[in-house]
Amino acid sequence: MHEQMKQIISQAMNTRFEFERQLIERALEDENFKQELLSNPKAVYARESGEQLPTDLEIEVIQETPNKVYLVLPNNPASTATEGELSDEALEAVAGGICIFGSWGNKCLPFSWLLRNANGLA
Repeated sequence: MHEQMKQIISQAMNTRFEFERQLIERALEDENFKQELLSNPKAVYARESGEQLPTDLEIEVIQETPNKVYLVLPNNPASTATEGELSDEALEAVAGGICIFGSWGNKCLPFSWLLRNANGLA
């Protein structure tokens, strides 16, 4: 995979993980927030990120138990592009956007999203 694309993916994943870490911390401290996050995760995610999410994006929140742990494997962006070519989503990211890869699929957002959210995540 092209080195620049690896950097973009890494930066997007770090931003996403940091944002999700903050949601988890808040849910652990605030039972009402946790219940809202469990019952309507997409609305909470959109509100807390300040972004309008794509209509076809699904967000599922699963609470672990003492006897059950979940491991989420993100979508592999390399598997969606043929050797030497970038997918449309990857091209958009390189051209001024950012793609977030997850079990829910790939979503590309403008760099302005990353910049606005990165400032709030520090």
